[in-house]
Amino acid sequence: MLALTASVAWADGLDSLQNFIQHTRSGRADFTQTVTAPTQGGKPGRVKTSSGTFEFQRPGKFRFDYQKPFVQTIVADGQTLWLYDADLNQVTERAQAQVLGQTPAALIAEATDLNALQADFTLSAEPARDGLQWVKAVPKARDGQLQQVQVGFDGAQLAALEILDSFGQRSVLKFGPMQLNPPLPASTFQFKPPAGADVLRQ
Repeated sequence: MLALTASVAWADGLDSLQNFIQHTRSGRADFTQTVTAPTQGGKPGRVKTSSGTFEFQRPGKFRFDYQKPFVQTIVADGQTLWLYDADLNQVTERAQAQVLGQTPAALIAEATDLNALQADFTLSAEPARDGLQWVKAVPKARDGQLQQVQVGFDGAQLAALEILDSFGQRSVLKFGPMQLNPPLPASTFQFKPPAGADVLRQ
């Protein structure tokens, strides 16, 4: 009976997403990201690959530490979204509430239940592929930079994000094995601009 219950619980991507939101309050994983530019004049777009670590804690806190090929840090502390480019020694500071509502981050770290997500996204289960259960999220507001996000789950594990923006650029994030509900210190989601860095407030 327990095995049957477990299999039914994640019957499709929507069930996996609901389970993830309900039972995963924090997480940590390595990731690789592949960004493919739109096709230009029939020629394939340029492909860029990067990698790093990802951590999140509900509601609304997350951190991407890009390590290769360039050092870049993105931190959301619940109030402010920080973007730090080490090469440029530049920090961009934005009010989190203005930029996160209909982004991939909202699917992972912002929402506390499926109903909250459905206020901003049209959600639908997609056919299983690559050994994962998928759910597609299309923003209800059509004036943003996001066309759609597909989220892939391996059981309870967040495994992949496929992001298509309004310019036709595609980003695919693949996560390594994720630690579910690790205790994360408050300092994980704190950011202080490095000395001498240019800070742009938007």
